[in-house]
Amino acid sequence: MLCALIMAGGIGSRFWPQSTVEKPKQFLKLLGDKTMIQLTYDRIRKIIPDERIFIATNKRYINLIKEQLPNIEVQNIICEPYSKNTAPCILLSSLYIKKRYPDTNVVCVSSDSYIGKVDTFLEKIKLADSFVNKEKKAIVTIGITPTRPETGYGYIKYEKKEISPNKVIKFVEKPNLELAKEYLESQEYLWNAGMYIYNNISILDEIKNNLEEEYELLKDLPNPDNPKYELFLEDNYSKCQKISIDYAVLEKSPNVYAIPSNIDWDDVGSWQALERYTPKDDLGNVIKGDVKIIDSHNNVIYGNGKKIVFVNMNDLFCIDSDDVIVVGKKEDLKNVHLLKDKIEEKL
Repeated sequence: MLCALIMAGGIGSRFWPQSTVEKPKQFLKLLGDKTMIQLTYDRIRKIIPDERIFIATNKRYINLIKEQLPNIEVQNIICEPYSKNTAPCILLSSLYIKKRYPDTNVVCVSSDSYIGKVDTFLEKIKLADSFVNKEKKAIVTIGITPTRPETGYGYIKYEKKEISPNKVIKFVEKPNLELAKEYLESQEYLWNAGMYIYNNISILDEIKNNLEEEYELLKDLPNPDNPKYELFLEDNYSKCQKISIDYAVLEKSPNVYAIPSNIDWDDVGSWQALERYTPKDDLGNVIKGDVKIIDSHNNVIYGNGKKIVFVNMNDLFCIDSDDVIVVGKKEDLKNVHLLKDKIEEKL
């Protein structure tokens, strides 16, 4: 049996001003007519039924989940009372899922990534699931074969063999450009896409061994319908440290494997990244929304319902949100989120 865990608790700060704490990136229509979490859900439900798809999110987003994923039952929404990074979230989710499905495999994915080759992606999940059925302790990550010297992603070095999954040698932090070029040329590294397939009981054992204090805090999680559930979670989750599953478990475990994949993946981590997937017009403009262009070249314009007209404007960006329209030089687009506090001081 295979369940899915869609991680949907992030705040998507790099997509400000459209992405906010109240409505972050995963709930926005950044690519097409569906939100990022809807696109993720649509991919997963091709191989996993609704009753075995779980959403892990912050409690403030439960109404957005209900609105955007109406087929997901409330009992399949796992709410963190606090944002504690991926390790406590996966611990909580694994304990929660265990109560419904005592011994299942789980595919854990983020809610806000782009995947172009969906069928290939699903085949990789099936391959990983089959491997975990044979090797119960294995944690399989779907790694992405690099296509450029990317400095914004973590990397995975693996034992390159013809038949995968392959044993992971080590996880590597985001490199500088020189190292990223070396990794690309060596063909021994994959991008770490944060997608994992594991046996639910085995991941709990790994967390118990490597994150003992957090495990002890949450191991006696009551059933969700127990009146004491909310209070227990509120009290105990607040004491968990903020730490990623990579740091807490994967970098320490001898049981991690990688499946090299070419699935046209991108974490869509910034406005600049969207340029790769939004078609340009004949004048090199990237346009989304109700936008008209007159004698303007090489601009990035993301509308949000209002009519926008660019007249004789070049090399600029314009991002429209519910509260503010931010305009600047296109070269500064990748850092617009860093200007958030300064801009808000002027509002």
